[in-house]
Amino acid sequence: MEWQTRFSPLNLSTQDSLPELSVSLLDNFGMITIVGDDKKSYLHGQVTCDVVSLEKAQSTLGAHCDAKGKVWSVFRLFHHNDGYGMIQPKSAIEVELKEIKKYAVFSKVTIEESSDVILGVAGENADAFISTLSAETGDVRSIEGGSAVKAAPNRWLLVLTEEATQTLLDNNQATLTTHELWTRFDIESALPIVGSQAQNEHIPQALNVQALGGISFTKGCYTGQETVARAKYRGTNKRAMYIVRGTTSEALEEGAVELERSVGENWRSVGTLLTHYQFNDNQAMGLIVLPNNLDEDTRLRLVAQPECEWEIAALPYSLDDE
Repeated sequence: MEWQTRFSPLNLSTQDSLPELSVSLLDNFGMITIVGDDKKSYLHGQVTCDVVSLEKAQSTLGAHCDAKGKVWSVFRLFHHNDGYGMIQPKSAIEVELKEIKKYAVFSKVTIEESSDVILGVAGENADAFISTLSAETGDVRSIEGGSAVKAAPNRWLLVLTEEATQTLLDNNQATLTTHELWTRFDIESALPIVGSQAQNEHIPQALNVQALGGISFTKGCYTGQETVARAKYRGTNKRAMYIVRGTTSEALEEGAVELERSVGENWRSVGTLLTHYQFNDNQAMGLIVLPNNLDEDTRLRLVAQPECEWEIAALPYSLDDE
């Protein structure tokens, strides 16, 4: 449709100011929907977050794991239309859809990938803009053609039909841009992004899901719960997700971007970025899972660009257990 051609990349340096209102086309994200009489109980028994107590005006992060506690998906869950929506990286959905449906034959649920458009609204005018779309006041609001879901301060996800998307774009003055700007905001917020290349690699705590309210330790059984509980109560988890920043001599590739760390006079592989954002002044940032006992001043560098050193940046939240 014509509306898709309105979005263009927004090339920014580390010093450039951000738009007061931006709308990003999040074509790198998708959504799984769950409807049916057993939707709440079925989903509650599958994921790390508390589905039963999730109010209509609330959303939550959560993870879906295999039986060994390794993550298939990290998603944002919310009430949508007559069921639930689970927004997550599009590349993860093929595998996640198969896994989340594995036991659905025994319940009255319909689980499928949504065809709705996902947009990201951001900027100091974002909250005011959302208020023009709905008279509701919660963090999840019904709007014409879909839902608005608060993802962070001054950031909202919109899930809309194509017709509603066209109408919305015809009636606002926001900067329309591609998904890279939203990726930057997710990195700065240290929100885990688990695409296909990182599925079945990490337990939820290694992705900081517990620090973001995405794990309930009182809800009862779900797939992978024993591993997740052991990581909390026995301290078996030795990894965490961090923001890293550094220089680049050329643009980072879209695929796997590997880092290594200094060990004495040598360098040793330390992991692959979950996602990254490239500025236009030879700077970049990303998210990566690292050993949680590294010193903050640990030297890192790009494997493909060894002259470019990176460093661990401060997280916007605490990883300490309550």
